[in-house]
Amino acid sequence: MQTLLAILPGKSKTIAVWYGGAIAGDVGGPLVKVKRLQKYFPETRIGYSIVYALSNTPYLSSFALKVLRRREIPVVLNQNGVYYSGWFDGDWEEKNRQMSRAWHAADYVFCQSKFCRECAEQFLGKRSGPTEILFNAVDIDHFSPLSEAELLSRDGTRPVLLLTGKIDDHMFYRIEATVRGFHKACLDGLDADLRLSGWMSANATEMTLGLVRQLGIEDRVILTGRYRQEDAPDIYRAGDIYIMLKHNDPCPNTVIEAMACGLPVLYSASGGVPELATGMAGRALPVEQGFDSNHVPTVQDIADGMIDIVRDLPERRRAARERAENAFDLRKWIERHQFVFKSFFEK
Repeated sequence: MQTLLAILPGKSKTIAVWYGGAIAGDVGGPLVKVKRLQKYFPETRIGYSIVYALSNTPYLSSFALKVLRRREIPVVLNQNGVYYSGWFDGDWEEKNRQMSRAWHAADYVFCQSKFCRECAEQFLGKRSGPTEILFNAVDIDHFSPLSEAELLSRDGTRPVLLLTGKIDDHMFYRIEATVRGFHKACLDGLDADLRLSGWMSANATEMTLGLVRQLGIEDRVILTGRYRQEDAPDIYRAGDIYIMLKHNDPCPNTVIEAMACGLPVLYSASGGVPELATGMAGRALPVEQGFDSNHVPTVQDIADGMIDIVRDLPERRRAARERAENAFDLRKWIERHQFVFKSFFEK
């Protein structure tokens, strides 16, 4: 319906963005991204001059894209990951066909990482037209580290390993690998706590609690539950090291948010995360590559990584924050969008 309204006269001659049916919210990458964009580019539902589409929410039909092309309304696509058998139980090929419509029709594409572009080219096909890599971004003033005084006040306390995110049943493997690796690290001498924060399904919660009891580490593992996006900086600042063992994550906001808060990242060396947590800002864990299943590092490698990343923590904190300032500043991200949007009115 919104696309049909584009047929009507009155299209704005300035930047007026419609988000192609995607909505804003606090949980999940697409919802958070739209919420951030709307702060700078409020949504216009009638008379819009630009459509900003997200690959995770491919609501634009072939007909809609043809109408937009006919009306010379540019489509800018934010391309994230794709569907494949390793993580999607449904008809992933059909899902990719739906996603490929905007990928090929878009006038401009922002890929969230090199990994995103490579996956799109592999599963959606090569496209013609301008395409660039633009990492996700955060407000680095809002997502900021603890002060030196605050860090000093925590001296003598056990470091906290932090895992956040939306954990449904099919994502439980992230929790299981982390908890088992943490248990092994504790046996190998690690003196730390593990905090799990974010939305978890009832089944995933039950399985997590059962695993923690089975391993006898109830006094070291804390589940804090769901939190609002506005409260996310405090969640990160309560930790010291961020854990990301999701396989092939294209460009996770949580990693970027954690780094902006000064948390180095222990991560599965797959997907787009190696492009984010570079140098001392991260510690990679070897993992099998591929798209057939969700691969995780070995328990021993996870344990070794946890023990290793705790070392040189002050230097790693600084490196994480510096990387965020240089690569993930929301102001630069918005400026790039502004530049591309304006370019359509200068032709």
